[in-house]
Amino acid sequence: MTTTEAVAAAVAPPGTDRARAARRRRGPAASQWTALGFAAPLLAYLILFYAYPLLRNIDLSVHDYTIRAFVQGNAEFVGFDKYVEVFTSSAFPTALWNTAVFTVVSIVFQYAIGLALAVFFRSGFRLSGLLRAMFLVPWLLPLIVSASTWAWMLNSENGIVNSVLGAFGVEQINWLTSPDTALLSVTIANIWLGVPFNLVILYSGLQNIPGEVYEAASLDGAGPWKQFWSITFPLLRPVSAITILLGLIYTLKVVDVIWIMTTGGPGNASTTLAIWSYREAFGTGQPDFSPAAAVGNLLILIALVFGFLHLQLQRRQEDS
Repeated sequence: MTTTEAVAAAVAPPGTDRARAARRRRGPAASQWTALGFAAPLLAYLILFYAYPLLRNIDLSVHDYTIRAFVQGNAEFVGFDKYVEVFTSSAFPTALWNTAVFTVVSIVFQYAIGLALAVFFRSGFRLSGLLRAMFLVPWLLPLIVSASTWAWMLNSENGIVNSVLGAFGVEQINWLTSPDTALLSVTIANIWLGVPFNLVILYSGLQNIPGEVYEAASLDGAGPWKQFWSITFPLLRPVSAITILLGLIYTLKVVDVIWIMTTGGPGNASTTLAIWSYREAFGTGQPDFSPAAAVGNLLILIALVFGFLHLQLQRRQEDS
């Protein structure tokens, strides 16, 4: 013990050591309560808006909920009968195929166009900031406005797309009312809506790549195309992975754009799993909540599978 510590111990009032020991005993408990207090709002949010709706959706799918049973609360337990009904329905293969086509095509083009624009804007030319802001307009508009605008542009009779094509001698195309083009039409609209999100995320990722790497590659004689495949694309891989995952989750649950433009028609030509779920629950005069919940749970399962695959790939990259 030093002289200073000895003097402090001598002049300290009686009971000081006991008070310090008591504070040390109370310290961990107090810090735990403080941490719990900070975490409580997040936990309440997760339980209220994630856990409870998920459990409620599972409950809906294993009971036969009609409107009367939904109000009275006496729905019959049917187990997995509603899932069997969904899988054996004639609409299931069409909805599953449309979901796969709509999701894959949307993600591929959204990512490719967003990446091309991000690389283009990375050069920082004059007015690049203004142009980037203009590309965000589709993302900022309410979806009902965007979908209604696309429905008007692709209208068979007086849409601007057919008017322009007609000026070049192309015959009228029934974009939204033909089984051959309905899914293509809603996919084009969804691609247009998703490009700004990909542009923002990928452009932010490009800013984290040091410029010295490109300078060194230029000195070694690498051209723009070689730099892209050897530097930009590999270093952007982690950002690309999360961008594609978020795009997948968003695209799987798209309802408003398709519903406003085609309501899933004609027939089931543009019906995805999300549209099928919405139609069963709210799109007819006789809501059937249980099959709708079963289809919704299937979408959640698909999203979870891809989420776990992303985590596994990320762990392998970190280990390597």
